[in-house]
Amino acid sequence: MTAKNDYLVKKMLAEQQKEQSAKRALQIFDKFKHHPVLGYVIFAVVLVLLQVLAKEGMISTSFIGAVGSTLIYCIVGLGFCLLLGYSALASLGTAGFIGIGAYITYFCFAEYNVGVGVAFLLVIVVAVAVGVFVGFISLRIEGIYLAIVTLGVAQIIKEVLSALVDTIKISAKDITIFGMGFEIREVKQAVFFLIVAIMLLLMWVTHNLINSPTGRAMLAMKNSTSAAQAFGISLMKYRLLAFVFSTILAALAGLLYMLYIRSEQNSAGTLFTLSTSLNILGAVIIGGTKSIWGTIGGTFIIFGIDKMFLQDIKFFNDNPTLITIVCGLLVILVVMFFPGGLVQLVKGGIFKLKTLFVKWRVRRYGIEE
Repeated sequence: MTAKNDYLVKKMLAEQQKEQSAKRALQIFDKFKHHPVLGYVIFAVVLVLLQVLAKEGMISTSFIGAVGSTLIYCIVGLGFCLLLGYSALASLGTAGFIGIGAYITYFCFAEYNVGVGVAFLLVIVVAVAVGVFVGFISLRIEGIYLAIVTLGVAQIIKEVLSALVDTIKISAKDITIFGMGFEIREVKQAVFFLIVAIMLLLMWVTHNLINSPTGRAMLAMKNSTSAAQAFGISLMKYRLLAFVFSTILAALAGLLYMLYIRSEQNSAGTLFTLSTSLNILGAVIIGGTKSIWGTIGGTFIIFGIDKMFLQDIKFFNDNPTLITIVCGLLVILVVMFFPGGLVQLVKGGIFKLKTLFVKWRVRRYGIEE
């Protein structure tokens, strides 16, 4: 009888342990399911699948090329999200910072024949130095005057780089990524995967920054510099951090641009001009200055829609300025009616749909006790 009781007790304990393990597994799964990083991973997987479909000939190369180039601008937008959305620091020097990364990559590959690892390190080092310089300027100048100063810095960088080499071009056969060489026809695919990997990493880093004490300190600094200083927040520390982070991302975008597009003409091109800085600013404002997804969505609206969908339509080919007019109207409407960007409109719509669904359930089934 005693042996039977012991057996029943052990069996009951084993079942309880199984139930507890199952509950813990469900809790972990539920926590992972609602984790924001899961959305970033799904986004990266979708991008990889698009490249695979393009390789199989199911998607046009022009479409996937437009996606890749737009992702490069998305990386710049992420830095602007932290700089403008959380630190309230205006900058029009983005194009110049992109130029730094592009020219360093050109010299590393075309002149000195080194891999992307060395170029990556050099780009970060130079970007940090430039970001610290501009960050110190922001301690003395604010608002529109800071934007004008950064525009001046970008123009100086553009002229210096143009004096060195006006047209920069990298041959596909010269590209090695972390010691791995690729056939010429596979270079663009490999760089696309590199862009997706860096994009995923930077989305995760940006998410952690804006949801950390650093992000809250930057928001406090944005709302009131006097109140932030009264609570012991160092303006120097967080302004330098914002500019350094933004400059690094812009320079990395220049590096990826040269690996993906592989050529740019300084005097005749538009990459290093004021229009690029303004377009990135408009993309962040349209999408939402404090939202990662909003920034990505706004960037695809400004840089992606034209190249991905409209360039093959005769009407838009005959009227190339129409998309610029539409983007300008979007900026005006968003600033006037949706200061939080289109992401505010989407969240408001989702909230209203949920409210209508709850009201329908109450009418249909009554209030649950």
